[in-house]
Amino acid sequence: MIELENVGYGYDGAALFSGVTAHLAKGSFHFLTGPSGAGKTTLMRLCYGALAPTAGQVRLLGKDVATLDRDAIALLRRKVGVVHQDCQFLDHLSIRENVALPLSVSGRHAEIAGSDLEELLAWVGLSARAEAMPAQLSGGERQRAALARAVIMSPEVVLVDEPTGNVDWEMSQRILRLLVELNKMGKTVLIATHDMSLIRAAKSQIQARVLRIANGDIQAAGADL
Repeated sequence: MIELENVGYGYDGAALFSGVTAHLAKGSFHFLTGPSGAGKTTLMRLCYGALAPTAGQVRLLGKDVATLDRDAIALLRRKVGVVHQDCQFLDHLSIRENVALPLSVSGRHAEIAGSDLEELLAWVGLSARAEAMPAQLSGGERQRAALARAVIMSPEVVLVDEPTGNVDWEMSQRILRLLVELNKMGKTVLIATHDMSLIRAAKSQIQARVLRIANGDIQAAGADL
C-alpha cells in the first residue's frame, strides 16, 4: 500500500533522513516511533503525497507519487485517511458538518445515511457535541472529531499522527480499538506516536510492527509486539 525506497528528505541544505526503505503491506498495522525532531511527521507526509522526497521513490497504492500531477494525487489521497496533530476544522461549520465534509467535497454525501454518521460520532464519544462549533471543543474532542472525519469515507490506508496526545487513557484505548477494528476490516494503519503505553496496549489486540526513525534512518524496532 505504501512503499518507500531509499527515500531521503532535507531542507536548507541539511538532510533530515536518508536511505529510508519501508514497505507497508495491505492490511498491516505499524507504529512509527522516534525522538522529537527525528522526522516522524515529515515521513508521514511523504507517505500520503503531501511532500515529495528529495531522494528515492515513494509509491502510494502502487503509484509513484513523483509521476502524478496534482489532480491525480488528490484523487489518490481520497483513499487515505489522515489525522493530523493540529486537527484543523472549518470554524463556521458544526462538528457534524466538519466530520461529513469529505463526503460533501467528493460528492458522496448521499451514500452514507445519517444513522451511519451518528454511529461514527457515538463511537468517538461526540454525539452530545455534534452541533458544537470547533472553537467550543477541548483538545481531546478535536482529536476524536479529526479521527471520525478521517475514516468516514472508509479509506484503504489510515495515517494517524500522535492520536493520544490530547486524550486521557480511557479515550486513547477507544481510539486504539477503532483503529484495530479498521485494520481487521483490511485497512492499512500507520500510527506515529511517542506513547509507548499505546504500543504495549495494542499487544493483546493486533499484530503490529514498530518502525523507529532516529539518526537519519529507520529500523524495524520489533516484529510482533
